[in-house]
Amino acid sequence: MADSSLLAGPSLRRLRKREGLTQAAMAASLGISPSYLNLIERNQRPLSARVLVQVIERFDFDPRDLREDEAIGGIDGLARRMADKRFSDLNIDREELQEFLSAAPQAAAAFARLYDNSHEREGGTEDPIGEVREAVARWQNHFADLDHSAEKLADELRLSRGDISVALIERLRERHRLSVRVLPAEVVPGLVHRLDLHARQLQLSEMLGGAARRFQIARQIASLEQREEIELVVEGSNLSSPEARERFREHVTDYVAAALLMPYGRFLRACEQTGYDLPILSRRFSVSFDQLAQRLTTLQRIGERGLPFFTAWFGRTGRMVHFSGGASGAIYPLDGARWPAWAPYASFESRGTMHTQAVTFGEGEAAPKHWFTVARTIEVDGAACSARRSIVLGLEARFAGEIAQARGVSLDPQDAVPLGAGCPRCGRLECLTPAQARLAMRED
Repeated sequence: MADSSLLAGPSLRRLRKREGLTQAAMAASLGISPSYLNLIERNQRPLSARVLVQVIERFDFDPRDLREDEAIGGIDGLARRMADKRFSDLNIDREELQEFLSAAPQAAAAFARLYDNSHEREGGTEDPIGEVREAVARWQNHFADLDHSAEKLADELRLSRGDISVALIERLRERHRLSVRVLPAEVVPGLVHRLDLHARQLQLSEMLGGAARRFQIARQIASLEQREEIELVVEGSNLSSPEARERFREHVTDYVAAALLMPYGRFLRACEQTGYDLPILSRRFSVSFDQLAQRLTTLQRIGERGLPFFTAWFGRTGRMVHFSGGASGAIYPLDGARWPAWAPYASFESRGTMHTQAVTFGEGEAAPKHWFTVARTIEVDGAACSARRSIVLGLEARFAGEIAQARGVSLDPQDAVPLGAGCPRCGRLECLTPAQARLAMRED
């Protein structure tokens, strides 16, 4: 039965036009006044339960049509699509989106369909990485159902008590009859983990550190126990190629593993209590800096939102190898952009040291935004060697006042370092640290 506050004007108007009725004729059939029907169709009056019953009895009407916005994810689904950088200069808020969805749900569905299929015209099928990046951006890197499931599982495992590694290993052993074995690098060449079902073992390379080992165990539990939920998200992404779907599946599985190690509610409370103190959070949840940075981009639960961070990874040559904008509004930088004055580049000269910096950057016609950023290097564990990366974690400076790492950093926009559009496209003559042109052509 319809809710007493159900606004269904567009659906009722389409039904009337399909039947070829005037407002007066339909109002008479429903036992209401034409003026009242006019208000309902304009969403100025709700569709009451009594009138809905009359509509169902007198016309061939499926009440499920009133939930047509579910196909595009409702207001949240529409908001995710409108978060695209192509619309950033329009400043469309949720109230305006709600009006659009209520007044013209079919037009909203048409927009969503056009947006979701836009990668086909933009060559998305030839760029699976870019396609996956766009899919993650549409979700703002927050998968609510998966987060809730992971949090429930974490509570079941009681990861908040005792040794996390023991709890994870026991879960694999008791529920899935799998043991964890650490092997010499030469035994698993080119691999960091391997599932050997014949031996009933999750085999990990000795080159993995403690945090990386815990993450791989959590990831295996996620892939075994959240498989159906993960596949629902993958199927709903409408990615065009098997490679893109597999990459997206990998991302979502990593997401569940992180949510298992850093359960949403407890993690957010710790963030707020410590002022998002990164070293404390890393120790408290026994995670690495890169795992922590990525998790901080996901805190978008309705009613329990964290600060809107973005994170980016850089290789030693300055090439960006990974980017996650979350809900920050940060735009994936232009291809080939190098900003040598930015802290991630300086961090390579001081291994493991945390660098803080206020910067401004933007893209296109939008005015550059003012950001607070934290950067440090990590060693990426591999089967036979390690590669160094610089990771930057950032958010708009207006949110950074209570951040522990921002203490002592000027958040005055006048003191921020302007990064411009990246060296290949920047015409600033006074820059003291220009990147050499050859960097734009090199790979890591």
